[in-house]
Amino acid sequence: MSNSIKTLLLMSLAIGTSTTLLSFHWLLAWIGLEMNTLAIIPLMSSTHHPRAYEATIKYFLTQATASALLLFSTLMHAWFFGEWAITTMQHLTAAPISIAIAMKLGLAPLHFWLPEVTQGLPLMMGLILMTWQKIAPMALLIQISQSSSLFLMITLSITSMLIGGWGGINQTHLRKLMAFSSITHLGWMTMIIKFNPQLTTFNFILYIIITSTFFMFLITHNATKISQLPPTWFKTPAYALSSALIILSLGGLPPLTGFSMKLIPCLELIKQSVPTLAALALTFSLLPLFFYIRLLYNIASTMPPLPPSPQSNWRSTLTKPMPTPSMNTISILLLPATPTILMLISQLPTMNTMIM
Repeated sequence: MSNSIKTLLLMSLAIGTSTTLLSFHWLLAWIGLEMNTLAIIPLMSSTHHPRAYEATIKYFLTQATASALLLFSTLMHAWFFGEWAITTMQHLTAAPISIAIAMKLGLAPLHFWLPEVTQGLPLMMGLILMTWQKIAPMALLIQISQSSSLFLMITLSITSMLIGGWGGINQTHLRKLMAFSSITHLGWMTMIIKFNPQLTTFNFILYIIITSTFFMFLITHNATKISQLPPTWFKTPAYALSSALIILSLGGLPPLTGFSMKLIPCLELIKQSVPTLAALALTFSLLPLFFYIRLLYNIASTMPPLPPSPQSNWRSTLTKPMPTPSMNTISILLLPATPTILMLISQLPTMNTMIM
């Protein structure tokens, strides 16, 4: 694929996401989602590998099903209530729309496509799929959060935490493991969305930053399996050390940035008089923590096929993306700035207010 075509597709991807984010009409939002899907499909199949073709077909069929359900639900809403506005949803049609958006995001039990599709794609496309492609559906889910069913949101969140944790434990492929990690984090966002949508936005921003930073590490070393992680310590010791801390940050351990993604939602749940839900979420977060620690062990250990006395390079010849140092710092050391960030987010108008 030529660079001009790739640039055109990436621009279409950005335009599709922007269309959905800026729309107040369901038809425009649906068009933006379709632009996103149609723009990423040629990029996914650009490697001309059978696994990439298989992943592309699975992704297309799943997204087409979710888009059909979304369009049918919005048409039904317009037929019964005469409204196309996103912010004026009724409980009758909010449930099928939430299910369609959950399928697009990869929330369990509608997650069946995400690990398989991610496994068949290159690391860069996996990064786009698990970060950029989730922006538009998550924005729509936040906008209709006050109209959606609390029972449905809690069911999706608890199921995502359980399946994301259990599914990642036995994985040896890093792309599948990161897909299950994404499902777990989406479960945390869905859990808090009915109580405080602004906290969902906060968690989603941190999720994108930390996940993108770890994917940059994998792309730099071209690591797709856990067995390929031990040599990274001797190729780039400082980079591997920071990536080990990023893994702990993904697990939500203090005093790293990811700890705020667990602490702030739990404090909000306790404030909303649902401590049982907070206790369940913290208990289920131990499952993904297990495979995060396993990743950490593999980065820090000296295992075959390494030589007995490997020499660490003080200067790496690997080409790393330019934003890596700043994103590493944000992914590890942003916890002290959490109160300031939350204060800034709380002063912003909600998404519903901005659109109206």
